[in-house]
Amino acid sequence: MDVSQLKIRQLREMLDKKQISAAELADEYIKRIKKYDEKLESYITVTEEIAKEQAKTAQERINAGSASALTGIPIAVKDNICTEGVKTTCASRMLENFVPPYNATVMEKLNSENIVMLGKTSMDEFAMGGSTQTSAFAKTKNPYDLNRVPGGSSGGSAACVSAGLAPAALGSDTGGSIRQPAAFCGVTGLKPTYGRVSRYGLVAFASSLDQIGPIARDAHDCALVLNAIAGCDSRDGTSSRVAVEDFTAKIGMPVKGMKIAVPKEFYAEGIDSVVRDSVLSAAQKYKDMGAEIVECSMPSLKYAVAAYYLISSAEASSNLSRYDGIKYGHRSSKGDSYGELVCNSRSEGFGEEVKRRILLGNYALSSGYYDAYYGKAMALKQKIRAEYEEIFKICDVILTPTAPSVAYGINENITDPVKMYQADICTVTVNIASLPAISTTCGYDAKGMPIGMSIIGKHFDEATIIQVADAFEKNFEAVPPKMV
Repeated sequence: MDVSQLKIRQLREMLDKKQISAAELADEYIKRIKKYDEKLESYITVTEEIAKEQAKTAQERINAGSASALTGIPIAVKDNICTEGVKTTCASRMLENFVPPYNATVMEKLNSENIVMLGKTSMDEFAMGGSTQTSAFAKTKNPYDLNRVPGGSSGGSAACVSAGLAPAALGSDTGGSIRQPAAFCGVTGLKPTYGRVSRYGLVAFASSLDQIGPIARDAHDCALVLNAIAGCDSRDGTSSRVAVEDFTAKIGMPVKGMKIAVPKEFYAEGIDSVVRDSVLSAAQKYKDMGAEIVECSMPSLKYAVAAYYLISSAEASSNLSRYDGIKYGHRSSKGDSYGELVCNSRSEGFGEEVKRRILLGNYALSSGYYDAYYGKAMALKQKIRAEYEEIFKICDVILTPTAPSVAYGINENITDPVKMYQADICTVTVNIASLPAISTTCGYDAKGMPIGMSIIGKHFDEATIIQVADAFEKNFEAVPPKMV
């Protein structure tokens, strides 16, 4: 049975009608992983035995007639989300042998739904990167072209969903790390409002920006996963008490009369013409559905990447200071003193990109430079939030490209960090402003590579962006990747 392009709702129907058992469904995905993932490298750890046990439990619940939307559904998990008894490496030598003694809150929630965990997906080391090529263990490829990157840092999660090695996956998004790989791999990725989903058990990169979210085949499936993982958590001090709604509630409702903003800066120089034209074509389709397209401006966008990397690197340098080879992480066998041991442990455990960001963060926070760099970045954060608030006074959602280009070659941009950072221009402001956004495919270039568009919403208005994305997806024919 070919399950590669089936959505969660289709699998739910098959399971409930006993057309396939939870064990058989899990086995189909495990077979696909064994067949394709050697080339794709989307997984770091495959949890076949755990999947089999969870499938048995899920089937009992299905047989009892008490299955939820996700009971028996196979799901992959990004390898920076703690899973009790299963290695959580963050794709880093520093945590190569770390086995968490507890589950992240999102895993507790999914396990209560009796999902089937297929494994832990590859990522950029400590979620720092936009290509999944900084992973110490599995440098993931793009299912549409194995010579191109899948995006990052949740590249493993996006690639495995795209290639049909999981119907859905969890990722994390600090500056676009769910949305950009979703765009590159031709799937749908949702970054919830900051605080909507608990970060307890998510290994921290930048604590004021990180957010867990789903990657799936479409917006409706993303809503089903978000329904399961959203909610307040007393163990996360930044978790919001805003009531959790049914994120599928607006699906199918017309977009007629809605106002969709198109900020001109997101379509200016630096955005490939094929991407610009494809997203503007999507805007026209919304107009044909009865929505009003409103042109607007976001002047601070040109400073956003600099502000994001100063803020995120400063927080990363603080969060990663715990990995010293003594309290946490890889311990070097070399070093005659405390200082040498720490230095050698970090030198051996961290990759080049992580070291680069730690250095940048320490510099930005150092005496004499704090006000000149970090202080200005924080001031710009407030300005970006204010500009979004002004746009949302007259519009319901905002439509932008997800990335300036389609997926690039594996050997492109890797040695040029500045060029790599600039590729985040379309996504970082959402994290800076703590807003929700969803990326879905809106077209393909001449070589068949997917083009993604992002729909940005007001705080805690995930239901509306899901509604808007779903309305487009219903009128768009997706093309599966070559390797399916």
